[in-house]
Amino acid sequence: MEELIGREQEATQIKKYVKNNRNELIAIYGRRRVGKTFLIRKLFNDQFDFHATGIIDGTFEDELGVFNEALEEYGYKGKKAKKWMDAFSSLGKLLKKKAEEKKGAPIIVFIDELPCFDTRNSRFIKMFGHFWNNTGAWINNIKLFICGSATSWMIRNIINSRGGLHNRVTHEIHLRPFTLWQTEKYLKKNKFRWNQLGILQIYMSLGGVPYYLSLLDNQKTIPENIDMLFFGEKALLRNEFDRLFNSLYHSPENYKEIIQLLVSNKTGMTRRDMAKKLKVQDNGHFGDMLENLIYCDFLRKYNNGGRVNGAIYQITDFFTLFHHQFCKKNITDPDYWVKMSGTPTVNTWYGLTYERVCQYHVREIIHALRFDTIHTEYYSWRSKKSSPEAQIDIIVDRADDNISICEVKYSKTIYSINKAEHEKINYREEAFRKETGTEKGIQTCIITTFGLKQNSHSDIADQTITLKDLFTKIP
Repeated sequence: MEELIGREQEATQIKKYVKNNRNELIAIYGRRRVGKTFLIRKLFNDQFDFHATGIIDGTFEDELGVFNEALEEYGYKGKKAKKWMDAFSSLGKLLKKKAEEKKGAPIIVFIDELPCFDTRNSRFIKMFGHFWNNTGAWINNIKLFICGSATSWMIRNIINSRGGLHNRVTHEIHLRPFTLWQTEKYLKKNKFRWNQLGILQIYMSLGGVPYYLSLLDNQKTIPENIDMLFFGEKALLRNEFDRLFNSLYHSPENYKEIIQLLVSNKTGMTRRDMAKKLKVQDNGHFGDMLENLIYCDFLRKYNNGGRVNGAIYQITDFFTLFHHQFCKKNITDPDYWVKMSGTPTVNTWYGLTYERVCQYHVREIIHALRFDTIHTEYYSWRSKKSSPEAQIDIIVDRADDNISICEVKYSKTIYSINKAEHEKINYREEAFRKETGTEKGIQTCIITTFGLKQNSHSDIADQTITLKDLFTKIP
């Protein structure tokens, strides 16, 4: 099996949970393809006392069938269960027997894609809660790992359960896509010799999703890889977006409409504006849909200028952005990206996407600015009054009565600020100060790829951050 890379922190946590003598119910969740199953299987080398995996879109009979097969595989000799109460009763008997045999050694149980088992009217979640409260939690040194890609289901039914599983989860791990540092480590380990700008360009197309990264070919160039995955005759990711959403949500088309709307609005939209544009009620159901997209790392929600009212929703998943920007055009040229590389269309897209990459790496930015020991709040801001509209990509509001305003500039070489850009930066800062009424000191930070060229306009930058800083490992 492939080596475990980029998940050292999570691996250390899990090993700690296994070494203690407490009974544990550990929930691991995150978007599909992010590596949840691989993490657990690799750590335990597929040596479980019980392991079952739910079937995506399976019927009640399908799900109960695979559970019965798993019981038999791990040594249960009784009758096959016809309902979940009986299935969990059988599991309890199996695990009690194993606990006696192992004499205090950890009992490792892994139930993967747990939400799949919860088919309509199956009473699965009630029976699972009953099992854990009355049997599982009382088995000596049990470590029960549950995973699910339907992150919203995991949050509502397990983590924030109001029923039998209320406050029963002992630990939760939200497995997120790789950062740039983790992506670089993964690619280097797999003998890719790309520089950091090349890794950034791949990251803008695939995001830090380990499965997507595993499809790359280290014998091909970056444009050749993108063609292979998205535009070639047998492009592996051509239909991935539809497969992904169909597997995560019961009404995927409604979620796709939200995504499509936000793709066309670079700076994001408020919940009210989205509901109005989509012609739907701005009610609890719509709010739940937005939360589901946030839980799965497709969206982020940020407060405009720190204000809760008028919060902005924006897409953060780079694969989704790339798919909608280029793949929905039904391009038939298998060498499309090779031919488009270096064109204004691609360069403009890189520039816009680099802003979102920086927003995803705010912790690395704060670390580069050496504000780790200062309390900070960060957000994006856009004016409601200025004309032309003023917008600031990243604002770091610090407890030392200073604010760092970050301007993001993508360039393949050292970036040079000209007179026009100098005036735009001044205009945005003045609009921010006037509209927010802040009396804090304002410092300008320019985030580029390769640094800032010194000229008559570069003095506007109090601080400069480069791409190298975004590839930093955060403690």
